[in-house]
Amino acid sequence: MDKHAIIKLKEKGKSNRKTAKLLDLNRKTIAKYWNEYLAETKKLSMKNIDNKSVQEKICSDPIYDISKRKARKYNQDMNLYLGAILESEVEKCKELGVHKQQPTNIQIHQLMIENNFDISYSTISNKIREKRNKSKECFIKQNYNFGDRLEYDFGEVKLLVDGQLNKFYLAVLSSPASNFRWAFLYKTQKQDVFMNSHVEFFEMLGGVYKEVVYDNMKNVVTKFIGRNEKVLNKELVKLSLYYGYDINVTNCFSGNEKGHVEGSVKVIRNQVFAIHYKFKNFEDAREHLQQQLKSLNKNSTILEEKKHLLQYKPKLDLANITYQKVNKYSFIRINNNHYSVPEYLVDKKITAKTYYDKIHIYANNIKVCEHKKKDGENKITIDIRHYLKSLNRKPGAIKNSLALKSIPCLKNIFDKFFISNPKKFVEILQKNNDKSIEELVNIFKSYTHLPIDIISANNSTNQETINIITKKLVSKYNDLCIGRP
Repeated sequence: MDKHAIIKLKEKGKSNRKTAKLLDLNRKTIAKYWNEYLAETKKLSMKNIDNKSVQEKICSDPIYDISKRKARKYNQDMNLYLGAILESEVEKCKELGVHKQQPTNIQIHQLMIENNFDISYSTISNKIREKRNKSKECFIKQNYNFGDRLEYDFGEVKLLVDGQLNKFYLAVLSSPASNFRWAFLYKTQKQDVFMNSHVEFFEMLGGVYKEVVYDNMKNVVTKFIGRNEKVLNKELVKLSLYYGYDINVTNCFSGNEKGHVEGSVKVIRNQVFAIHYKFKNFEDAREHLQQQLKSLNKNSTILEEKKHLLQYKPKLDLANITYQKVNKYSFIRINNNHYSVPEYLVDKKITAKTYYDKIHIYANNIKVCEHKKKDGENKITIDIRHYLKSLNRKPGAIKNSLALKSIPCLKNIFDKFFISNPKKFVEILQKNNDKSIEELVNIFKSYTHLPIDIISANNSTNQETINIITKKLVSKYNDLCIGRP
């Protein structure tokens, strides 16, 4: 606009001084653009001149040559310090190999500020780019056929479950060909979860992709040998051998090589949990995710892609099989957590099949019980029904037993109605040993509508209960006697 105004004022006969004053510009600037205009206009009348190029120069915006500009504040001391930082990074790469601990430009700029160098972030970023001699990367747009490629990644999400803030993990699988995105919500991102998400996804689709693409997470790469060689996780290799797909691991720091799933993590996290992030329990959160994903994928072409998937194979059993010896408390120990088994197995060996969310226990190839898998360490899962024979012999032990305290609702019923008759409590448990905990609670509630003394009287052979009732009656009689005048 300044160039246009200069030319218009000069054509009206204004001097350079007057034009400069009106536009608040330097007289040299006025002279520069006016002289350029006159020179280019004169060329229009010459022969063998490309009028198009001349017209472009006359009408174009001013062009400023910044190629020879130098940083005014960046000095030799800053240059030496920045060089030392980048050199230390080279040494770190030699020691650590391929890693993800490279400081960002922001961190390097902060280091310089902390060392009293007054310099802008943009200047430091430009100097880092110059020293690393990085040129802009060219990305090659890909076009995949149906069934060829599946991309995998983990994403984090924070949710309020039962009023508690927790961090959960999204195992995200996406197909760039059909634009199909799916995810499973887990409490960890360990190997068993990683494997389970594959099996559940293939089971859901009823087929397998020819190739699955991963980044360099620990679940995929066990270790690096040199800069390029990678040792793949043996469990992942077994999975790929069974389902018949190829493993493709991206280069380090190259999220763009699996860009569809990178974007899918963000899309699913925002579309599913940005507004709705409060849930009563973990199962509700998982159900919400599955329902929202169905809506999110309504425009995908996954139905067409299913026709091109590899042949379906029966669901792979991902259990980790271990052999345990039952201790004197009728516990087995798995991943530093304790789980109860039926008491007749004390001091015997059992087989435990550990899945990502549950544990099945076998004795002599017969399944004897099942537990939900505990997260963390030093936790105990105990089933009171595993100890009924011992409790029948020692009913007094039930009052302070960990087995009863692990079920607060049953503990409350016992304390309120059966504290004076624990044997009756055990008898009810034995009669309903095949019932679930929820069913047991309802059964006990049906008993508790009777007065506790009547329940106790039904067990006439329990001398201990009779003595307790007698003591209560004597105590009431003594209170009456003391109250007389």
